[in-house]
Amino acid sequence: MAIAQKIVTNLWCNNNAEEAVALYTSVFKDSKVLNVTHSTDAGPQPKGKVLTIEFELAGQRFVALNGGPGVPFTDAISLSVDCETQAELDELWDKLIAGGGKPVQCGWLKDRFGLSWQIVPTYMQQVLLDPDEAKRAR
Repeated sequence: MAIAQKIVTNLWCNNNAEEAVALYTSVFKDSKVLNVTHSTDAGPQPKGKVLTIEFELAGQRFVALNGGPGVPFTDAISLSVDCETQAELDELWDKLIAGGGKPVQCGWLKDRFGLSWQIVPTYMQQVLLDPDEAKRAR
């Protein structure tokens, strides 16, 4: 069996994986829950509680783990989303900061779970790679 995606991002959630996945799959088109596992007698959560949720956002697989408190998200990692239009950028931005998220700077935001996102126009990469230094500086 071929591996569809060799590297999968895992998100340690503070016992709110279901809520986080519900937000993320509602924000991005072509998103869905792929698999849910529940804790057994072996723990670490009470038997039957959701342990992991494997989900897909716009074709990219992730796993959310109900790991408990003590391991918050930090700015050391962020998810970057390229947007074709200003309307798409505004829509994603508004949905991700709704309910307690906050804008940061330079196209970054933190959602209500503390996960950092970069919501950027696709053309930004073209600007940053332009060989004309003066043009890049502008």
